[in-house]
Amino acid sequence: MTSRMQQTIAQPVSFEGIGLHTGQRGGVTFRPAPPDSGVRFVRTDLNGRPEVAVRPANAHFDPNAGRRTILRQGSVQVHSMEHILAAIAGLGIDNLAIELSSMEAPEPADGSAAPIATLLREAGIVDQDRPKRHIKVTKPVTWSENGILVSAEPYNGLKLSFTIDYDHPVIGHQSISIDMNDGAFMEEIAPARTFVLERDIEALRRAGWIKGGRMESAVVVGADKVLNPEPLRFPDEFVRHKVLDLLGDLFLLGRPLLGHVRAVRSGHQSHVAFVKHLEESLPLPGRRPGASPDEWDTAAVMDILPHRYPFLLVDRILKIDEGRSIEGIKNVTINEPFFQGHFPGHPIMPAVLIIEAMAQIGGLLLLHSIDDPHDKLMYFMGIDAARFRRPVTPGDQLRFHLTLLKLKSGTAKMKGEAYVEDQLVAEAELLATVVDRRHA
Repeated sequence: MTSRMQQTIAQPVSFEGIGLHTGQRGGVTFRPAPPDSGVRFVRTDLNGRPEVAVRPANAHFDPNAGRRTILRQGSVQVHSMEHILAAIAGLGIDNLAIELSSMEAPEPADGSAAPIATLLREAGIVDQDRPKRHIKVTKPVTWSENGILVSAEPYNGLKLSFTIDYDHPVIGHQSISIDMNDGAFMEEIAPARTFVLERDIEALRRAGWIKGGRMESAVVVGADKVLNPEPLRFPDEFVRHKVLDLLGDLFLLGRPLLGHVRAVRSGHQSHVAFVKHLEESLPLPGRRPGASPDEWDTAAVMDILPHRYPFLLVDRILKIDEGRSIEGIKNVTINEPFFQGHFPGHPIMPAVLIIEAMAQIGGLLLLHSIDDPHDKLMYFMGIDAARFRRPVTPGDQLRFHLTLLKLKSGTAKMKGEAYVEDQLVAEAELLATVVDRRHA
């Protein structure tokens, strides 16, 4: 069973290798990292040991730098880290510090992610005291260009489907669909090696790429056969390695992804473009410039909640622990339409609307816990133990904290509290259910 808690490794581990494109020998050391710190690379060969965080804003593809993914933060770069990120994603690791002694991450001996994944497993993968923070595909998202297609749709887990179509008799047309459950990565994807067509090698070398390429580090495909002494590890090893690359590139999001991603004839350049498009299209935490990693702005809120003016009573989500709790705010201003009649000359926010705002924030917690919130609505079933401690007036900022007490078969019980500054102004227990929008 996949852990629902964040994970890191129990102890540091290292390996050395040669960069595929630069040909430089370098070392990699994986070190445990605290909860919520994510994955970051540390350039130990540079003064000050600068860091590069794994996140979409730092992801780049340079057509002049060869077939590789690049992370760049300021002037500091890390190249060719996709196999490392694939191993991290495939094993479900959330927090890690990765020390590099060179700009390009060195390749393991065989051009696959299996040696890296094995090394990380030998270090011991341990649970941490925080729940995982997924990025969930909540609606269909598609990116396409020049016959290349990458799309994502809601799915309970992570499923990757890939299609390649090469004008080559050894490769040809291959398709695969893999549910990345326990064991699937290590058995079905990690051993798949990178590959290159013999006819392309000379041009790649003239361009200054694959300086570290060796027969042992890739599957070399000749005119009518594989040239390596070792046979193919899978009949469709080529498309399996493309899945490996996709898995690593998707981890550029910085968190584990939940969804079904389909790719047709894509590569690192299109994967990076898709990751950035996905970030712009989904209600991702911290999407607003300067926001904390847990914060959702109004656009992200409206991407899940169906409410609109004048009945959207959520301004921002401050924090969400998936399946557990949520914090959000409502700024109360004199411009609220209900103040016209409640009460003229003495404006007070109706208690029922405080509960409604509380319920909308609770609805975000509940809808975010299901596979496809865009096809669902939340209905109230009951309100218990409601208490109102003091009036809420224009200029107040309501801060709501809701905790999920019980969730079974789409029915939820939540405990809600509302504060103005540090003073509790309202509380209630809410009972709600999730229903199909089309049957509502």
